[in-house]
Amino acid sequence: MRQVPYFVPDIGEAEIDEVVETLRSGWLTTGPRAQRFEREFADYVGARHAVATSSGTAALQLALDAAGVGPGHEVIVPAMTFAATASVVFHAGARPVVVDCRPDTLNLDVERAEAAITPRTRALLPVHFAGHPVEIERFQALARAHGLALIEDAAHAASARWRDRPVGSLGPLTCFSLYANKTITSGEGGVLTTDDEGLARRARLMGGFGINRSPRRGPDEGAWYYEIEAIGWKFNLPDLAAAVAIHQLRRAEEFLRRRQHCAALYGKGLADVPELQLPCEAPEIRHAWHLYVIQLHLDRLRIGRQGFIERLAELGVGTGVHYIPLHLHPYYRDTEGYRPESCPVASAAYPRLVSLPIHPRMGDADIEHVIDAVRQVIARNRR
Repeated sequence: MRQVPYFVPDIGEAEIDEVVETLRSGWLTTGPRAQRFEREFADYVGARHAVATSSGTAALQLALDAAGVGPGHEVIVPAMTFAATASVVFHAGARPVVVDCRPDTLNLDVERAEAAITPRTRALLPVHFAGHPVEIERFQALARAHGLALIEDAAHAASARWRDRPVGSLGPLTCFSLYANKTITSGEGGVLTTDDEGLARRARLMGGFGINRSPRRGPDEGAWYYEIEAIGWKFNLPDLAAAVAIHQLRRAEEFLRRRQHCAALYGKGLADVPELQLPCEAPEIRHAWHLYVIQLHLDRLRIGRQGFIERLAELGVGTGVHYIPLHLHPYYRDTEGYRPESCPVASAAYPRLVSLPIHPRMGDADIEHVIDAVRQVIARNRR
C-alpha cells in the first residue's frame, strides 16, 4: 500500500554541500552565512531589514520587545494558533487576549479584535493561518485608529502575498518560522523583518544578550571590547542552520508552485464531496499553502474526527490537526477564565479540523492517493 506521510522535508544536495562546507570552514555559529541569508531573505520579501533568529518564537519575542510591550499591557492574539503566539506575550510580562477567528479562513476576526481593545491594549498579533494572509489593510487601519503596534505572525506565510505585496513587507514587524515543516526551513530558526532601522537595531541588540559590540572605544580598548546596554536573550541563528536556509530560500518559489499544484488537485478532487468544507483562497491574496485544512461536516458522517483520521491512517495517509484553540487549553481555562463560548467560531471548528498532507515531496500519485482515501472513508461513513 502506498504510504503518504503528513510531511517530509525537501532537502537537496545544495543544502547538504553548504552544510559540509560550513563544517569545513570552522565557522559554525552566527557568521557570514547567517548574514548572507538575512540579506537574501530581506530581498525576497521586499523588506529593508531581516534579523535571523533561533526560532520563530524568538522572532516574536524580539518583535514584542521592539514594540515596547511589557507589564500591564494586553496583546490581542487569535484563538486558532500554536502556543508560541501567546506564550511570548506572557514572557514579555503582558497578557494575551484571545479573540475568535473567521469561519472561512480561520484567521483572526478583525471586528472581534476591535471589540476586544481596552485602554491596556498595546499590540495586535494576527497570524496568517495556514499561509492565507489576514485582511492586513483592515488590521493596519485598526492599529492606526487606536495607536497600537501591529506584529504579524507569519510562521505559515513565507511566499504568501497580499495584493501582489509579499508578506514581510506589509507592516512594521513580521515574524517568520524556519521550523522543519515550514514552507522553507533551516531545521530550527526564524526571521524578523522590518523597514524600520531602529526596530531592526533593537532586535539585533536584544537577540544578542543586549550586547553592543561596536561601542565607542577608548585608547586601551580593542576589538574584544563590548558593552551590555540591556538584558537580552541568546536568539542568534548559527551558520550551520543558515547553510540550509540559504538554499531553501532560493527554492522558495519552486516549493510554492508544488504546494499550489497540490492544493489545486485537492480542490478539484474533493470539490463534490458535501461532507467536507475545503479551505478558501481570497482573490486578492497568494496563499503559501503551509497547511491544507479541511473541515468535516460531522452531522453528515457516522464517525467523528478521530475515526476519520484513523481510517485514513489505515489507508496509508498521515494527517494532522491545526490547532487546538488556545482558549480550550487547561492553562487558559484555569488561569485566564476562558470557556468554549469565549470563542464560539473556533470552538465549533476545532472538532471538525483535519490537515491533509501538503509538501513539495508529494508526487501527483501521492496526491491522488490522498484524494481517493478521503473519498473512500467518506463514502463508507455517510449517514
